[in-house]
Order: sequence, then C-alpha cells, then structure tokens
Amino acid sequence: MQRRLLLLPLTVTGFLLCLQAPAAESSKKRAESATVSSLGGGRVIIAETNGLRVIRSNGLPDHAPGQFPNAHNPNALSEQDYTFQMTLQPRVADHLTPADHAWFGVALNGVPFEPGTAEFWRGDRAWNYEAMSGQIDLGIDAHNAHVQPNGAYHYHGLPLGLGSTSSSKAETEPARMRLIGWAADGFPIYDGLDHADPNDAASPLRQMSSSYRLKTTAREGGPGGQPDGLFTADYEYRDGAGDLDECHGRFGVTPEYPEGIYHYHITSDFPLISRQWRGTPDSSFLKQHGPGTGRRPGKGKGKGKAKAPPPRRQ
Repeated sequence: MQRRLLLLPLTVTGFLLCLQAPAAESSKKRAESATVSSLGGGRVIIAETNGLRVIRSNGLPDHAPGQFPNAHNPNALSEQDYTFQMTLQPRVADHLTPADHAWFGVALNGVPFEPGTAEFWRGDRAWNYEAMSGQIDLGIDAHNAHVQPNGAYHYHGLPLGLGSTSSSKAETEPARMRLIGWAADGFPIYDGLDHADPNDAASPLRQMSSSYRLKTTAREGGPGGQPDGLFTADYEYRDGAGDLDECHGRFGVTPEYPEGIYHYHITSDFPLISRQWRGTPDSSFLKQHGPGTGRRPGKGKGKGKAKAPPPRRQ
C-alpha cells in the first residue's frame, strides 16, 4: 500500500515531524522528508518502510543546548550520523532485556536517550553512578542532557526543550499526554503524564509514579554506607509501589494508540528513563563508539561516602 507523506507541526520552533498516512494506490515505497530546525541545526528524517520506523538524524537538538564544553563536561557537541530503526509492530517479549550502555530510544528530534552512565566507583561496574542523582555534576544542561567524548548530545532525563515554542505557551497550554519518542523495541515513550485509569481516555491525567525505592539496608561491599541514590544499585523494584512497572511503563490507551499499547514514561524519579526493554530491541541502538559521558570512573576513598568521578580531559 502506498503511503503519502504528511508534514505536521510538532510545536517545535522551526521543526516538522515526518509522518505518513495510507493512500489508495499499491506500492512498497514511502516518501521521506527532512527539515532543519532554526535552533542548533538539528535535522531528522522519520519514515516507515517494510514494517519498520526508520529515524535518521544528525543528533543535534531542535532547541538551544547548554554550553559545551563546560566546567564539568569537557566535550564539544558535534554532528552525528544516526540511523535508528524499530519495528512498527512491537510485542512484549518472553523476557526483559537490560539496556546496559546502549541507547534506550530516540526522541522525536533525533536525539537519543541514555539511561545509564559510564562512571563507576573505583572502576567497579557493580557501582554505577547515577547521572541525575543530584550528588555529582556531569555538566548536564537545562534540558537534562550533556555530551559524550565523541560529541554525541543525549538526554538522561525528560527532554524539557522538546516541543517548546515559548515559555508563555508552555504555561498556557493545557496538560496533555505527550509522545516524546520511541524505544528501541518499537514501543512509544511519553512524558510523565498518563490517565488515572489506563483503560479510559476520558479519565483525568496525572503524573505517573515510579515503583522503585531506595534500599533500606546498608550497601554490601563497594563504597559502603546507606543507599542515597548516588548509585544505580541503591534502588530496588517494589511491585505495586507506584503506577509503573519494572520497565517504567504500563499498558493503556494513549492519544496515538486509542486501542491501547504498552508504553514507557520518562519521569523525574528513578529510573527516569527505563533501564530495560519490555520488547525486543533493535541492534541499531547499540553504540558504535562505545559508552562514555565524558568523565572517568570514580576513585572513591574509604567507606561510608562515595565521591564523584573526576572529569575526563580529551
């Protein structure tokens, strides 16, 4: 079936999202189109072909990024050459797949999401520092993003600049459940809002809550001390403690999927971005340049207090 291209405004300054709708003619080809944002030079192409959603981008945001390099992130932002793809028919897999240090997904503007970091206490991978813990400074900007050594700009939390044309509009715009990207397994990613009743699109919207909580017992080994959120290992999943499951998502109706679909959320509480996929991720989200957020693993001294990792100069 042939697809005709629709260009719909994304409420992003100077930006259009490439969407496609069915037409009557029969053809396997689909049109593609790229647009350039007026801020940051971001370019993204979104197309659907052969059962896949394909997203090509230069990795630059559609909003003005923070200053890079900065005192806590020595890396300069540069264009990338991304081609991400994911299935248009996502399915829940028999088992969960950890994201490890792959890109978890990609935002509508072509900038990837990365939940974890490449910083570890004394190089011990059991003690991975949390980028958004508030206890270390990795040079993250106002959009919850920063830059890797290869120049890749990426989000560690909710991309606050995505879809914002002005602060005044953001203040007056009614609350809505907002699609902000897609995960590597093809399931959609939304911001923190969802319906109180996941099966009723008429039910009120509210902020989704995580089901992860800080552990209540002292850390075993490593830096020691009480869990305070500095490390990923400080948290544990407690079934039913919040709205979302262990993948930071749930089943329910959404504006784009009125019949219901599994979908992820990005919230302000741990894990912010899911650390594992509910479906089967596409290999295009594996990093080609290796992990790294621009800082070396920590050199924590003693027990009871872990110290932040020093910056990597390269």
